[in-house]
Amino acid sequence: MVRIGAAQDALSKSRDSAVSLTRAMGYLAFAAPKSADIAAHVKSLSRDLGSLTDHASYLGSNITFLLDASLGLISIEQNAVLKIFSVSAIIFMPPTLVAGIYGMNFDVMPELRWALGYPFALVLMLLSAVLPFAFFRWRGWL
Repeated sequence: MVRIGAAQDALSKSRDSAVSLTRAMGYLAFAAPKSADIAAHVKSLSRDLGSLTDHASYLGSNITFLLDASLGLISIEQNAVLKIFSVSAIIFMPPTLVAGIYGMNFDVMPELRWALGYPFALVLMLLSAVLPFAFFRWRGWL
């Protein structure tokens, strides 16, 4: 990205110089003595400067393409990382909810007095994590 920025800066400066020289050539063609030799030379220089300006525009579009491609790749990488974070959050959110509810130890929860209440809560947490993971795998999102 730094090299692309440096190339854009250098190209911008050279394009500005070429445009300034084109203006100077226009003034020189108007103000110079009407010699055929000088007029031909000024016309040739003006064409060369026009070609340089066109080439600078072409290079500018290539630099813009490279910048867009680089930003697109960065965006794809960031989307992959965010996808992992999102899936992790979705997988671990339901077990956290179940653990939070059972961790409150309300007296009115009959499962707390049940002999299999603790294994039931563990199985419920495991299922609430495995089912979204299996669904994402089935959909091809993982």
